[in-house]
Amino acid sequence: MALYAIGDLHLSLTVNKPMDIFGAGWTGHVQRLEEAFSQLRDGDVTVLCGDTSWGIDLNESLEDFRFIDRLPGEKIILKGNHDYWWNTAAKMNAFFAGNGIRSISILHNNCRFYKEYAICGTRGWFYEEEQSGHNEKVLNREVLRLEASLKAAEGRPVLAFLHYPPLYMGYRCPEIIRKLQEYQVRQCFYGHLHGPAHKRAIEGTVENVAYSLVSADYLGFVPKKILND
Repeated sequence: MALYAIGDLHLSLTVNKPMDIFGAGWTGHVQRLEEAFSQLRDGDVTVLCGDTSWGIDLNESLEDFRFIDRLPGEKIILKGNHDYWWNTAAKMNAFFAGNGIRSISILHNNCRFYKEYAICGTRGWFYEEEQSGHNEKVLNREVLRLEASLKAAEGRPVLAFLHYPPLYMGYRCPEIIRKLQEYQVRQCFYGHLHGPAHKRAIEGTVENVAYSLVSADYLGFVPKKILND
């Protein structure tokens, strides 16, 4: 039993959204993901850090979820900026149950437990996404969601997972970083950055938090092992 993370699968098994238009690095990425996950075991847990499916609703994303469900181990999904299918936790859980999807759970205003650790997280916020100025309402909502997840840890050591990077070269989101520090988070994993943006990623410890980029193309479509058996 080991813990892994990977983000930005960008699956499109039903819709026509080929990812290789973003560069040769994405060629055959679904098959590469399948091959990499074949090395995992049924007892393993993988956190998927957002941008999982291009489907615009749950039904359009169903084949993507079935693909994920067939992969070994448990999968914990959080929201990304392109997860248009995202809904209330109750509706998503009911949809999964109604379609026989057993290995996927949602990280949303809650936390999950792995051994002695709490798996916490939310989408986060990215100032550059707001073209007309900083959207304080959305940011505050994401900070509250992160805090709800961190509180649910009830004092356990926390592994934090976000979609948006809380910081990278030339940018930081102080409100998110402040919550990570307040709850003494020591490791934070994030996605969202692709291609040329990889070189701006922060890898390593900053102000007592160790940051790691886990976008699928950055990892070569191989989930990153976080904790061993």
